[in-house]
Parts: sequence; structure tokens; C-alpha cells
Amino acid sequence: MESSDPSFRRRLLIEALTVLAADAQVQVSWLVRHPVMTDEIVLDFDHAFRMAEALVAEGELARRLMADLREIDVVLSKMSGGRNADRWTRDALSTDEGWALARRLARRVLVAELGEWRQPLPEISVIR
Repeated sequence: MESSDPSFRRRLLIEALTVLAADAQVQVSWLVRHPVMTDEIVLDFDHAFRMAEALVAEGELARRLMADLREIDVVLSKMSGGRNADRWTRDALSTDEGWALARRLARRVLVAELGEWRQPLPEISVIR
């Protein structure tokens, strides 16, 4: 579902950051409501992050936010891999320091971009 529309890509990034920034219990409720695994939070961010440089070039995203977005990407990448499977449980959302750091960074980006980090969580459709 690629789009050349910058506002569409910006919305995807904001929605991905919104889920990542949410309190752990809100994230868990979102995961249950949309029956998806914890890694969906990161997959959505990764997809949107890949378009962030284009958003900067198009004037849809402040360049200064790229450092925080890159740091989120690094934090989440360090959490990946089979040896870190325990970091991808729903319980880990509230106990793991990596999730806490990613959450703080996502909040910082949303505040810088929107003035507030609390946004309505997106509805998603899962195609199986």
C-alpha cells in the first residue's frame, strides 16, 4: 500500500508513532482489539520510517526530528533477533527498557510535530 501522496505517508508515520508512544496497557489493548502480535508496532514504525527522509525533502516533516526517528530505529533494531524473544511479549511492553526508551522518543517526536503526544490510536485492518 505505497502512495506518493506525502500527506498519506505523513499520516502513516504519525499513526505508527502514536501506537509506539502509547502507554503499555493502551498498546496491549490495541494489540488485542486488532488481533496482532507485538511486533506489529515495530513493523508499522519501520514501514513509515523508511519514508521519513522523503517527507523531510517534501517539507512534510521537520529535519530535526530525523535524529530521534533514527534513534528509535536503532533501539528497536537492537531488540530484534531470536535471543531477544522475551522482549517482544505483551508483558515486556511495560517492563522492558528498550520499549520505554522507544516510547519516550516517539512521544518527543509527536510533541515536536503536533504539540501533544496523546493521539487517538489508529484502527487497522488485518488481512490474513
